[in-house]
Amino acid sequence: MAKFNKSPTVAVETHGCKLNQSDSLTLSREFQVAGFSVVPTSSPCDIYIVNTCSVTHVADRKGRQSARAAKRRNPQSKVIVTGCYAERDRETIEAIEEVDLVFGNTSKAEIVRTLAKSFHLEATSIEPFPDFHLSDYSVRNRAMLKIQEGCNQVCAYCIVPYVRGRERSVPIREIIESITRFEREGFHEVVLTGTQLGSYGFDLHDTTLIDLISNVLKHTKIPRIRLSSLQPQEINQKLLDLWKDDRLCPHFHIPLQSGSNEVLKRMKRRYFAADFTKAVDMVRDQIKDASITSDIIVGFPGESWEDYRKTLTLCEESEFSDVHVFKFSSRPGTSANYLLDDVPAHEKAERSTSLIEVGKKSFAAFRRKYHQRTMKVLWEPETSGSDKGEFITGLTPHYIRVRSWASSVVDPLSEVVLQFDPEDPYGDMGSISEIPH
Repeated sequence: MAKFNKSPTVAVETHGCKLNQSDSLTLSREFQVAGFSVVPTSSPCDIYIVNTCSVTHVADRKGRQSARAAKRRNPQSKVIVTGCYAERDRETIEAIEEVDLVFGNTSKAEIVRTLAKSFHLEATSIEPFPDFHLSDYSVRNRAMLKIQEGCNQVCAYCIVPYVRGRERSVPIREIIESITRFEREGFHEVVLTGTQLGSYGFDLHDTTLIDLISNVLKHTKIPRIRLSSLQPQEINQKLLDLWKDDRLCPHFHIPLQSGSNEVLKRMKRRYFAADFTKAVDMVRDQIKDASITSDIIVGFPGESWEDYRKTLTLCEESEFSDVHVFKFSSRPGTSANYLLDDVPAHEKAERSTSLIEVGKKSFAAFRRKYHQRTMKVLWEPETSGSDKGEFITGLTPHYIRVRSWASSVVDPLSEVVLQFDPEDPYGDMGSISEIPH
C-alpha cells in the first residue's frame, strides 16, 4: 500500500458494555499516537473498526450487520472486526466478504501495530495510555476506564468468561495515572468499569475495590466518579461509607437477573432474592435519593410462570430508576447451552414486555422526584437538531439523561433546574432542563 501524504483516518464503532467502550477509547488513543486521525463513524474513513458484543444472538447479528454496512458506506476502507464476538466465533466473521481482518479480545493489542505497518506508519512504541485530546474523540465528556477484566464466577448463561478470560486487575498506580491524564485532557467524569468490579484486587497484594476508590478520591481531582456495576453480595457498609464524598455518583447498577431463588440457583448466581433486597435496602438507607438500575433475564430454561411472577414482584418492590430486560439467548460454550430452552418465544416476549412496562413506570416515578430541583449535569459534546434549533444532552449524577438548547450551555458541567413533560411521562429523554439565570 502506498504511503499516505496525509494522516489515514479511522472510525471506531462500539457495541455492548462499558468495558467495550473503554477498549474503544484505548484503541482510539493508540491510533492517534501512531499517526492516524480518529473520525466519527458517520465520516468517510480508511479504516473502520467494529468492536463487537456477543452477549446474545441479537448482538452477534448486529455485529455482522455493522461490518457489512461499514463496507457499503466506505467501499475502499479496511473493515476490522474485534471484540467478544470476534473472540467467540472468529471463523463466522472471517467468512463475511466485507470483513478484511479479525482480531479477538486477546489480540486487540495488535490492531494498531498491524494497521500502522500496512500504512507505513511507525507504531513500535505505543504507550498503553498515550496522550489523547478530547476534541479528537468527541463522543462524550465521560471516560470509561477499565480497572479489571475477566470473570471467575462462570454463571450458567454468560459468555463473558470465555471471551474475556479469567479475572485480572489493573494496579492502582496505573489507574491513578490514567485518571490524572483524563483530568488534564478535559474529561469531567470517569466510569470505573470491569466485568466483576467487586473482585478488584484479588490478584494484587493486599488490595480491594475499597482501597482503589479511596486512593482515587485521595489522589485525583476529577469532579465525578461512577462505578459501572456491583453484585448484591459485594455491597457492604465499609464500601458505602465511601459515598460520603459527593464526587462518587449516587448511582448503583446491581444486576438482579431473576427474583426466583430456584432460577438464580440454576443460573449459578452467588446470591438469592433476599440478598438482593438487602443490598438495595442498604444502599437506600445509607445514600439519600440513590439511583438503582438493574438487569433482568426472562425465559431462562425452566423458568415457570411462578418464577417469573417472583421476578415481576421484586422488580416492582425495588423501584428501579431503570431496568434492562433481556430475553434468554443460549450461548455456545456456556452450561446453559446444554439445558432445554423450554420457554416458548412468545412467552419470553410477553414476560419481557411486562417487565419493561414496570421499568418505565418506576423510571417515570424516579424522575418526578427531581422535578424543579437544581442538579449538576455533565453535558456531552454532540448536538442534535430539530426544527427549533440544536439541543445537547447530558447526565445527572443519578444517571438521569437531560437535554437543553445547545446555545444555553456554557460549561461542560453546570447546574440546571430539571423539568418534566407531564404529557410524556415515559419518554426516553430523562428531562428537559433550564439553565438558572
